[in-house]
Amino acid sequence: QEHLVDSGGGLVQAGGSLRLSCAASGRTFSSYAMGWFRQAPGKEREFVAAISWSGSNTYYADSVKGRFTISRVNAKNTVYLQMNSLKLEDTAVYYCAASLRSIAVQENVDYWGNGTLVTVSS
Repeated sequence: QEHLVDSGGGLVQAGGSLRLSCAASGRTFSSYAMGWFRQAPGKEREFVAAISWSGSNTYYADSVKGRFTISRVNAKNTVYLQMNSLKLEDTAVYYCAASLRSIAVQENVDYWGNGTLVTVSS
């Protein structure tokens, strides 16, 4: 059975950094676009970043552009989200996602990770 396991969340001060990981198992996700979404308390889940199956193309929400970097290592079936210059408003549960279609659209997501909580404090 296919699984996406998210990890790397935690408590960090504003201005700090964290790296999230998404480990895939049960199948090879090298042909899937991969991405990250997040859901803050009381808000709807939103797109954060995505990377094409080859890793040659990346996409970011305006709110994280220049601060977050998505990457993948297909040989390890793993996707990363490096988050720098974290802000209070980055506090959310972060979910990894995989899709064979446009992954920026939540309805296109084929697989979801379990989520990892990121809390940014002042």
